[in-house]
Amino acid sequence: MTALESIRRQHADLTAIRQDFHAHPEIGFTEQRTAEIVAAKLREWGIEVHTGVGGTGVVGVLRRGNGQAAIGLRADMDALPILEETGLGYSSTRPGVMHACGHDGHTTMLLGAAQYLAASGDFNGTVNFIFQPAEEGLGGAAAMIKDGLFSRFPCNFVYGMHNRPGLPVGQFAIRPGAMMAGGAFFDIVVTGRGSHGARPEVSVDPVLVAAHITTALQSIVARNVPPAETAVLSVTGIAGGEAYNVIPQVVTLRGTARTMKRETMELLEANMRRIAKGVAEGFGATAEVDFRFLFAPLVNNEACTGEIADAAALVVGDGNVERNGPSVMASEDFSFMMEQVPGAYINIGNGDTVGSCPVHNPGYDFNDEALPLGAAMFAELVRLKLPKGQAA
Repeated sequence: MTALESIRRQHADLTAIRQDFHAHPEIGFTEQRTAEIVAAKLREWGIEVHTGVGGTGVVGVLRRGNGQAAIGLRADMDALPILEETGLGYSSTRPGVMHACGHDGHTTMLLGAAQYLAASGDFNGTVNFIFQPAEEGLGGAAAMIKDGLFSRFPCNFVYGMHNRPGLPVGQFAIRPGAMMAGGAFFDIVVTGRGSHGARPEVSVDPVLVAAHITTALQSIVARNVPPAETAVLSVTGIAGGEAYNVIPQVVTLRGTARTMKRETMELLEANMRRIAKGVAEGFGATAEVDFRFLFAPLVNNEACTGEIADAAALVVGDGNVERNGPSVMASEDFSFMMEQVPGAYINIGNGDTVGSCPVHNPGYDFNDEALPLGAAMFAELVRLKLPKGQAA
């Protein structure tokens, strides 16, 4: 019996677990309930469990045979501060918090793989099941690494997976090299001199300054980033002022920057600081920039990319695995783990009809039809990387 055939027998149970996670979402570093369920399931299957790794992270360790090699399989557990609008019977029971990115499905697929591998024992070596908190911009991967993730649970390679709406269920996509952008958030606090709205001549208007900074920032990608590089810089919010007849003292800009290289991100930051300061001073105001690098670019190791693609092909057939898929400007903090250990990150289809709603949307839901496919892919990857009969 193949891994997929065996895991399909648990499909109803996996679906129930996933929908329970969906109904009880938890923001990053507060995933106590999710972590407790994950730990309980792993213990139930005879897997060694370590909790509290990097805050609310869980690591399960499963050893078979005398093989010395070890791989890490990672899933994220956190939800987003979004009010759900799906109308599902298992909708979020916590207003304003929602699994709008499919981390409930990622966690469940890794649990499905753990259950299968614990029962089959069809490998030789060590598998570290890494259940990560706080992926959504809160630094969960870095927290686990700081807490000794790879010194306590050594891995020769590490792998992750994310659902992709619009990609049909039964298909996978990956690419070698840079696959997802590094990401940063920024705030720019512009301070001028407030006044009555009818007397702008005695003000230093921070609204006007902020508008000019916003426009000038668009020159960075157009005129400072080499045309062959990829970068996005977006101002996504401007806040300041409470009354129609008052020119405020302070206005704050906020936004995000995305690049495929760390060096390009450093270029964006340096030019942003230069422009904000220079434009503000030109108007007699000041600008303070808080630039926070939150996600490294996600770069797939070429050999690991081929291996996880091969594992996916064992589940869905090679014709359903795109091995040179597109890169995207979204970010993923699994990148920090892959800066420590070689690895690869693959997309699994969430559906091109049902399940095609974009992530981070109040109408999103993970497609449960993908659960056995993702779990089986992880299981096949372990059997490929840690085959029985290999030398110790």
